[in-house]
Amino acid sequence: MYPENNTTVENENIEEVKKDNILVCDGLVKLYKTKDVEVMALQGLELEIGRGELVAIIGKSGSGKSTLLNMIGGLEKPTTGKLYVDGNDLFAMPEKGLVEYRRHTVGFVWQNSGQNLFPYLTALQNVEAPLYFENMSQKKRKEKALSLMKMIGIDHKANSYPTQMSGGEQQRVAIAVALAHDPKILLADEPTGAVDSKTSNMIQDIFRKINQETGITIIIVTHDISLANKVSRVIMIADGKISTEKIMKEQYRQQLDKLTTESLAEVESHEEYSILDKARRVQLSQEALEMAGIDSNKVRVEVKDGKIIISK
Repeated sequence: MYPENNTTVENENIEEVKKDNILVCDGLVKLYKTKDVEVMALQGLELEIGRGELVAIIGKSGSGKSTLLNMIGGLEKPTTGKLYVDGNDLFAMPEKGLVEYRRHTVGFVWQNSGQNLFPYLTALQNVEAPLYFENMSQKKRKEKALSLMKMIGIDHKANSYPTQMSGGEQQRVAIAVALAHDPKILLADEPTGAVDSKTSNMIQDIFRKINQETGITIIIVTHDISLANKVSRVIMIADGKISTEKIMKEQYRQQLDKLTTESLAEVESHEEYSILDKARRVQLSQEALEMAGIDSNKVRVEVKDGKIIISK
């Protein structure tokens, strides 16, 4: 009897995963080269995100989170590996297909309002702008733009220019702009990085509201750990790989709308899991190693009573 073809089995598994998830990263590697230096931003990253999820990808500067966001947005290609969105191999698309993907499948909210809004247009005109590429009458464009602004609670600023709005108001208009073409995925890059804590909480609540009311998949990339309190899944990225994930507890999910901002920090909201990659490797955080008193590159691994114990 011949041994099973591992490649065939792996391909079948990928097909099943693609059906169940809107986004699948399969062994993403990204290597940046200059004349003197090579930097590996992603090191075989694997990730699955389900349809309609609200997730935050959190990591320090240089962890690879912005590179991952740019790949999901179709702005960068991996050195090796594949990225599937809505069942399609993103980087097998021709350039024309990628342009259509960026126009219709993903919406972007950047930290810098200058990347989101035209300064010479009013808030309403900014939200209408993406709709000029669609087969839509002027009346329908205006109605849709106002409807989006109303959902986000910024319709009272419809006739204001960006310079006449606060940073939080600009960011809310930017969210409406990103939603104008009905994307399947909303990508937010450090959306609370340039606002105060009160405005940050308000923006987080807006993302939850949009996710609940429209079912759109929302991926927030940030270094702000406070976002963990309001998203269903927190994905921690370190050294170009997913290290841990935190899943929101169902009991906390049911109580979330009743909790005040102050009480959020006092409640145990998520359960944390370490991630095993395809090679069965697990990444341990520096904090965990320090707590265990492990300061070398060798550890003892034992199995006792059905539990894996790692010690020095």
